[in-house]
Formats: sequence, structure tokens, C-alpha cells
Amino acid sequence: MTFLPVTPLEPTAPQRRIPYSPASPLLRPYVPQAKAFRAGTSTPRDFLEACIATMERDEPAIAAFVTHDTVAARWAADASAARWRAGAPLSPVDGMPIVVKDMIETIDLPTQMNNPIYAGWASRRDAAGVHALRQGGAIVLGKTVTTEFACGNSGPTRNPYDTSRTPGGSSSGSAAAVGAGMASMGFGTQTHASTIRPAGYCGAYALKATHGALHAGGVTPLAATLDHLGLIGASLEDVWASAMVISRLVGGTPPHPGISGPMDVPPARKPSRLVRLATLGWEETPGSSRIAFEAAVAAIAASGVEIIDAGNDDEVSALESELRDIGDFANDLLAWESRWPLASYRNHGAAMVGSRIQDLLGRAATMDAARYARAVVDRERLRARVAALAARADGFLMLCSSGPAIQDHGFTGSRNYALPWTLVGGPAFALPLLTAEGLPLGLQLAGFVDRDADSCAIAAWLRDTLLSVSGGDA
Repeated sequence: MTFLPVTPLEPTAPQRRIPYSPASPLLRPYVPQAKAFRAGTSTPRDFLEACIATMERDEPAIAAFVTHDTVAARWAADASAARWRAGAPLSPVDGMPIVVKDMIETIDLPTQMNNPIYAGWASRRDAAGVHALRQGGAIVLGKTVTTEFACGNSGPTRNPYDTSRTPGGSSSGSAAAVGAGMASMGFGTQTHASTIRPAGYCGAYALKATHGALHAGGVTPLAATLDHLGLIGASLEDVWASAMVISRLVGGTPPHPGISGPMDVPPARKPSRLVRLATLGWEETPGSSRIAFEAAVAAIAASGVEIIDAGNDDEVSALESELRDIGDFANDLLAWESRWPLASYRNHGAAMVGSRIQDLLGRAATMDAARYARAVVDRERLRARVAALAARADGFLMLCSSGPAIQDHGFTGSRNYALPWTLVGGPAFALPLLTAEGLPLGLQLAGFVDRDADSCAIAAWLRDTLLSVSGGDA
């Protein structure tokens, strides 16, 4: 095992800029390789070696990893290859190289959370989701960089398409590793925007499932009613198969039973009506990103899907008004619920935690229980507004982020597009189907609570339709 402390990159670190196209991303999908594994024309070991070669070449520029263990990964890949040869893979993810955000426990690698308090700390158990995927044969290649405690100072990770830009956060290393082709799936978390935004920045697929539908045991807690386990993958198939293996082997966070649906991506389903949302993010979205989004919406409409928005539907207009007023209560929810553990970390010494954490604790100190209760009511009103549209619409379209990744390594980007569905608690998919400024621009499909499989079927239709319409360059 190699231990890589989370420190800023040296000024001499290699720089790179790679033009992005949805037709030829750097992604390395795994689940779609099943036929080759069964036929013996490729093996999980071959696949892993390609990931390791990419990691050895690109990690100096991208800095996605905190720890890794290629020796154990190779052994596991050989065992997986033997199962595929025997026609007895443990699951569709058997042999899949995965990475784990360094907020999530692993039995064999430390969990250090980008803070010296936890330097070298190991829980000696796998988080529920990691345990499930290992039971399904997946291979943990390493632990990936997170922002401090998933809410504070950024780590050293750079965007795989332009290393002058952020990969997003807080699941920065997982998104960058998957986006660069170093792994096929990465565990992330989302408490405000930490899965959908980095996936969009790094040109990867992602799922933030219905709140509680993916078991969060072993994920370091931050804000209980906001915390989601997230999955960032090289294909929709990789993300969905991972979600279903977790759901079937460990279920959701009790009392949620987990996602209900098939192991394979559900058959693509053309929606009848989708809601286009602007959110607060539209005001900060640059012209090139607006053009890309408008073109995608136009292509969807041209395929026979009705698009409703604030301009032609009163219910959507009311929802947009609600979304323009979520910032204060969202931050109140986060600040109040994260007092523990953040205050406990600060007890090690104020210098041991960064400014973002100090700010959250300062906000919490101005609050009382009544203010928190009002924030909960505000969220319930938003959820009711969304649920009321379930009889009339199949899902919601918006961007994953306010434009492509920003040129700032200390700031992981605006949360305004990803935050709404964290608060709603419904499923959201990041689809790397758009391009702006030669960089990835994620399209977000959001759905209704506990309709994850239906949202996945619509996501599959959107992927197939937009790639077909654009010739692979949405």
C-alpha cells in the first residue's frame, strides 16, 4: 500500500488540457464489458491494468488519490477473472475497479478525511456500500481525495480535462479518478452538491439516489437529514449496477429498504412531459452553457416530449419561486445538524479545522431550535411542491453546475443546481452529454422520491436520444 498525504501540488506538477466530447470521453466503462469477459476476449485483470497504467501516467497531474493498493487489486482481479472464466461472476460488478471517497470507511485502507486529526486512522471495517460491492466482486483500487470533512478546505485534486480547474467537491478525487479513466466507479457523498456537481465537472455519470435508499453506514456523518451516499461512474450501467448490488446486499439506511428495480439499467423510457428548471443557477450560468442546455432541451422537445417551465405553467412558476428562496434554510439545516461532529473536531484546536468549518459553527451559534424547526418546515413545503407535480410530469431537467469547472482550486463551484434535489430527497442523475468551452457540462435529470428506477429509465432515453441526435457530440 502506498500512502499519499493530502498536500498541495507542487508548482511544477504537470499541466494539461484535453478537449471534451461526449462521443469520446476519457471514461472507462466496466459493466458493458461483460460479453468480452464471458467470451474470454478480455479479463478483469486486463481491464485493471489499463486503469493502473492511466493512474501511473496521469496521477501526478490530477492528484485524485490519497491511498492505493495495486498489489491487492491485482490479486482480486485475477480471482474475478477466474470466476468469469467459470461462468460464475458474483454480480455485474465482479472485477470492477472502484475508488472510495476518503470520508467512507474501508477495512484495509485508512480513512483520513483530509484533516490531520485522522492521519493514519483506520476503522477496520468496510462501510455498508463498500462491503456490498466487495461481496459482489468489485475491487477497491484506493481512497480518493475529499474536501476537509466533506465540507471544508479543498484538497490537491485537479480536473482531468483541464488541470487549471477544480474537479468540484467534496467528492473531488472520486469524480476526477472516474473522469480520467483510472476507475469505473467511485463512491462519493452529497450533503449539498458533492456528487452531482463534481460528476458534471469531470464528465462522468452519477446517481444521488433517494435519501436513504443507499445504505450510509460507515460514511462519516455530517448532517443526517441531508447526507446521501453518491455513486460516480463511467457509464449509466456502472452506476446503476453498483446501486442495485448495494440495495440487494445491504439495503438502504434503515428503515429504508433500498432501491427497488432490476439489476440491469431499466429499458429506456421516453417521458411524456419534463419540467425544465432554472433555479438560482441560471443567473450565474454563462452564455455558452445556456446555449448548450437550450439545444439539449430543444432536441428533447423535438423528439416529442412536452417541456413545461415557469413561463408556461403556474405550478412550475410557483416551484421556481420556492427554489429562489432555499439558500438560507439549506445552510441553516447544514449548520445546525453538523454542529456535531464539527464542534468536536474543533475541540482538538481551532487551528485544526479550516475556515469553512469555522463559518458553519459560527452560523450554528446564532441559531436556536425554533430556527432549525422553521428550516425543516421550509424544506417540507418544497418537497410538497415537487410531489404535487408527480401526477403531471415524469421528471425535471436542469444543469449539474453553473457552467463548466471553474478556474479556482480553492472553491469547488456554485451549489445552486445540485442543492435543490438534496433538499427534495429524490433521485438525481448526472449525465455527461453537454459541452461548453471545450469542457464537460453535465445535464441533470431529477426525479420523484422512491422512483429511482423510473428516473434511470428516463436517463437512459435521454442519453440515447441526445447522443443520437448530435452524432455523439451533444
